[in-house]
Amino acid sequence: MAAPVPAMMPPRELIPDSIALDHKPSAKIHYTFAAGNNPEKAPCRLIVFLNGLMTDKSTWLPVMAGFIRDHRDNGFPSLLAYDRYGQGLTEDRDPQDRGQDKGRGHNVADAVHDLHQLVTQIWTHKIKRSQSELRLIFVANSIGCAIARLYAEFYPGRVDALLLLDPMIANSRFDWWPDPDSKDFDPAELPADVTIDVLRDQRTKFATVFAPDVTNKEGLDRRDLADQLPYSDRPVLEAPDGRRLVLTVVEHDPERFASESLQSMGTPISLSMKYTNPLWHRYNKGLLQISEPHLAVGPVVAKNCGHFVQKDDPSFVTDQLSSLLDRLELQPPCVAA
Repeated sequence: MAAPVPAMMPPRELIPDSIALDHKPSAKIHYTFAAGNNPEKAPCRLIVFLNGLMTDKSTWLPVMAGFIRDHRDNGFPSLLAYDRYGQGLTEDRDPQDRGQDKGRGHNVADAVHDLHQLVTQIWTHKIKRSQSELRLIFVANSIGCAIARLYAEFYPGRVDALLLLDPMIANSRFDWWPDPDSKDFDPAELPADVTIDVLRDQRTKFATVFAPDVTNKEGLDRRDLADQLPYSDRPVLEAPDGRRLVLTVVEHDPERFASESLQSMGTPISLSMKYTNPLWHRYNKGLLQISEPHLAVGPVVAKNCGHFVQKDDPSFVTDQLSSLLDRLELQPPCVAA
């Protein structure tokens, strides 16, 4: 029997740590940081990895490790992954939630402002640049994509590029299938293997697990997210110097997603293929409009990947990030001090 292959050690550049945000000093956020290794180029940007609700920063570590190994010889920007309050290694709850009903404290906009405070402190104290030089690239999954979009909207001119991995449909109540109680409902349009009872069951299951008013472990209130991001195709986002940001939109493999939905939620594959996947694809196509056509790529299908693309194929994400940087021409947006 062959000896087991030892796990690859993480790159020495990846350093775990924790930090208290200046505006919330009573709680600490856990993060992993890698300082850029080429002071003449890379430190002028910070690449930030943004989690979904059902993952934490650990899912980004293989991506970060692969990226460092691929770029160590030629230099790479600084990298940052973190766990939001109440998520992963960040056991502290958001101080803003004290006295609030469970799961009804901070919302996505609050998470965006916390992110800004975090990257500002990392940029100032780790990268040692002035705040006026702050330039970001976001690599995001699921609701992390909504956080990335809102950040670029709230803080225009700070984000150079976005790599959006299977973005959540931010303007949805996860009500993706026909309503059997609607006067316009036509049962003949359902797939042959889907009964009205099955349809009702799936609608109830998804609403119970995913609807915006359902609370989650980290206490992130999503009830007003559809109001904050009502459209996929706007607003157009501003990059530094009045430019439009470089954008890549990645979507899940439709067959892999349908198979996983069958396993996890009992969703008939035909429902996913007829309704969910086409709806998601239209949403992702709309996202391409938040930049300019010559700067936007996608939707790129992540072959054999479900919703959590970075978990299913970290090498694919590393390659997409490298391609994004190539399109950004690897030129520093600020002059080295």
